[in-house]
Amino acid sequence: MPSRIKFSGAEKDMTLEQLEDAIQHARNAGAKGDRYVYAVLSTSGKIKEVGVDIGDSADY
Repeated sequence: MPSRIKFSGAEKDMTLEQLEDAIQHARNAGAKGDRYVYAVLSTSGKIKEVGVDIGDSADY
């Protein structure tokens, strides 16, 4: 089963800076560039949380 690393915004919704930081952390944790990004959106369409599978056995 793959591990998923998750990130969320400090003020409920994520900013572009927080998304960029999450991507850098995911890459540092071993996430490859071909991995899908999973997101949870707020009712207003803003990103609340993102997740990326890491490791060799990612579930696509």
